[in-house]
Amino acid sequence: MPKTLIEELPRIAAEGRREAQQVLDRLSGGVQIGLQTNELVLPARDTSGLWRGQTTNQDHYQPWYNRLIYGDNMLAMQALLKGDPANGTPSLRGAVDLIYIDPPFDSKADYRTKITLPGGEVVQRPTVIEQFGYSDLWEKGTVSYLEYMYPRLVLMRELLSERGSIYVHIDWHVGHYMKIILDDIFGKESFLNEIIWHYPSMSRTETNFPRKHDTIFLYTKGKENHYFDSDNEFVREKYAETTVARSQYAAGFNNDVAGYLKSDTKLCDSVWEIGHVKSKNEIVNYATQKPEKLLQRIIAASTKEGDIVCDFFGGSGTTAAVAERLNRRWIINDIGKPAALVMRKRLIDQEAKPFLYQAVGDYQKQAFATSHIKRVGDLSQIVLGLYGALPFAVEQVADRNFGYMKDSRTLVMVDSPNKLTGPATIKRAYEAKGSLLGGGWNKVVVLGWNFSYDISQAIQEYADKGVEVLVIPPDLIDKLSKKGYRNLINSGNIRFSSLQYLTLKPMKVGPTPLNPDNETLTVELENYVLISPDNLPLDDANKQKLQKVMADDPLALIEYWSIDPDYDGVTFRSKWQDYRENTENDNDPLHCVYKVSLDVPKKANRKVCVKAVDVFGYESMVVERVGQ
Repeated sequence: MPKTLIEELPRIAAEGRREAQQVLDRLSGGVQIGLQTNELVLPARDTSGLWRGQTTNQDHYQPWYNRLIYGDNMLAMQALLKGDPANGTPSLRGAVDLIYIDPPFDSKADYRTKITLPGGEVVQRPTVIEQFGYSDLWEKGTVSYLEYMYPRLVLMRELLSERGSIYVHIDWHVGHYMKIILDDIFGKESFLNEIIWHYPSMSRTETNFPRKHDTIFLYTKGKENHYFDSDNEFVREKYAETTVARSQYAAGFNNDVAGYLKSDTKLCDSVWEIGHVKSKNEIVNYATQKPEKLLQRIIAASTKEGDIVCDFFGGSGTTAAVAERLNRRWIINDIGKPAALVMRKRLIDQEAKPFLYQAVGDYQKQAFATSHIKRVGDLSQIVLGLYGALPFAVEQVADRNFGYMKDSRTLVMVDSPNKLTGPATIKRAYEAKGSLLGGGWNKVVVLGWNFSYDISQAIQEYADKGVEVLVIPPDLIDKLSKKGYRNLINSGNIRFSSLQYLTLKPMKVGPTPLNPDNETLTVELENYVLISPDNLPLDDANKQKLQKVMADDPLALIEYWSIDPDYDGVTFRSKWQDYRENTENDNDPLHCVYKVSLDVPKKANRKVCVKAVDVFGYESMVVERVGQ
């Protein structure tokens, strides 16, 4: 007979503590989990196709940048706990003042995403990275869910300051079990409130009372000195007039009552009557979006200006949006690409202060480190076999990353999961084509896991020189550990796809009539080539819809694009942005504008970087020199 959940809880707690401790031990042992900064976002969305440098005064070094992080929160928290002193980023261990999380509710819900394109909707399943992060989340029902949450909550406790608080937003599916786990991690004595968020609902049922509330558990790191602002306007509510009159009478005899009243208001109790999101200005079309009023109350109660607020299941970005308005520092993180896109656009719409968009890029590296495959060379041999290539004998070629296709004089090179495939790798492959075993190869194929953001130009530069670049399926290592090499090779459904890339029309520079010290830089998109649809989480019907858009209107696949007119080759400073749903410039919610003129200071020679993100979250970057 299988064990009940109550019987499973001691094991879940023990294994969760052990997993979290292993993470902390690795960090103290020098293991570095890095966050890759993809973009320093200086919010300046397009309104007319003409940009006059609104963000110039914001483009300076700051001791703190708020952060939007894409990736598995387990890895994101490791990076925050470790810090990166070399880049001026200290550890945040014991430095976070408030954590609010709204994790999945163990509802086994369908997290598919609908993407509206010209001609209809395309529905995608969770992305490969989301599947990697959540692959075991529902496998054993609530047991798996609690196993997933436990070590993450332990790491959150490590991040909290001694006066910090955590709010865990949950519903009836698993709330009672979550309470037991939170008691175990934070201590029963650190539990402050079970908050009931009651909301109106149109749901109807004949078999039970309608479910019209969520539960939010409030715990503190240190019970005696936690921060709580009972005077803030967002945590107080007005009395009814008759109640005020009675209370004023009572206050004449009782100083405690007078203090509790505060200007005819009272401190909110633990049942919050707050409706769902209805305002058009607030709605961002995200299924689990929470109302800003809910987060206003939480952030106002448990932090003061300048405090650090974190949300590791960021979703629609409400936590960051509210923290920004209330002048708190924030870090928001989500594993979903759709969520990252929604949050970035929401913050730009809000004209937030400059913030970093970062990513955890070590999924394959982490998967490889925990797999049964011990050497990169062994993994390369496996990938060669799955691609259909043969390995060289050691006496022919010592480098085990190389193989060949028997009947076509095609050389195959497999890059490491521990590094980014970039222009230098492409150049090395091209040189091997002309020299390895005497040269004479017709073609060389480079198989890579992760790619640098300047790879697009290298792909185009070497395409006519017999170099092809393909993507190794990102979940391949995970599949190998679960299904084994033989089963995968027999299935025949491992697909290596082409990499997405962006092309631009030639940039133009001309005089700026209003300012002789400036010049006008015109940037225009030319084409976008999407990653192969076979490598996207789509069924056949949706692939057909997508292929039609790819053929007829490829630029409609651009969700967001941005420009750094003075790229330094290190940090991409996004000084201008446009994205779908921004209708101030063209009244077209399904397309970006594809041409913009930027007023920029005159330079004899400048490096311009253009970055685009497609509707599936894949990024491309093009760098061009303009001038002499």
